[in-house]
Amino acid sequence: MSTVGWITARGLFGRRRFLILLPLPLLLVGLAVLCRSLNVAPSDWGPAVLVGLGLAVVLPVVALVVGTGVLGAEIEDGTVVHILTKPLPRWQIVLPKLAVATAVSAATVAVPLFVAGLLADSVRLGLALAAASALGALAYSALFLALSLLTRRPVLLGLVYVLIWEGLLGRFADGTRVLSIQQWVIALADRMAPTDLLGTTVSVPVAAILTGLVAVGFTVLAIDRLRSFSVAGETS
Repeated sequence: MSTVGWITARGLFGRRRFLILLPLPLLLVGLAVLCRSLNVAPSDWGPAVLVGLGLAVVLPVVALVVGTGVLGAEIEDGTVVHILTKPLPRWQIVLPKLAVATAVSAATVAVPLFVAGLLADSVRLGLALAAASALGALAYSALFLALSLLTRRPVLLGLVYVLIWEGLLGRFADGTRVLSIQQWVIALADRMAPTDLLGTTVSVPVAAILTGLVAVGFTVLAIDRLRSFSVAGETS
């Protein structure tokens, strides 16, 4: 399992599309520093930067690119054949890749969110945002990893979920927020560090339970889907 994880991490950091993610976290930190240096009230910029940019854009986009890339890229270029020919249970392939996707996504997003939360309110808020975003990275990574095995266009479907379901519908239809990973992250962060800068109608127990269910459910689905792949990389 450690070998699969190491190969995945090496391949991920060697791809250009991972490097294009770096401007997003830098933009998040830059806006927070700018607003703080200009003495803008946190109530004026906090929700827009922390939630509107950090949790609604940076977290899901980073997780989407990384989550679909840890296995999807190997399926696209055919190198998945080398993994499928190894005498490994499929869970020993999926779990290390999920771990790498979660770790990379969490690290990429948690650090700038901590800095932004610190500048907006306190160390406690920064830590809450970092911890909640790590849990969100796990749920998003499991979802997008499964999508890379279910469809040939996982990025497109992932963007539909993030932009349409979480973004558009989540803004105007309160009922859809219950099935929004973004809202679960907000609820968990707000529980760890209550603040007026965050707000959601999703309860903490619901957010915690659904985060776990999504992470486990889509991981199991990915393992089951990978079992149906033939050596040629096509589903049987």
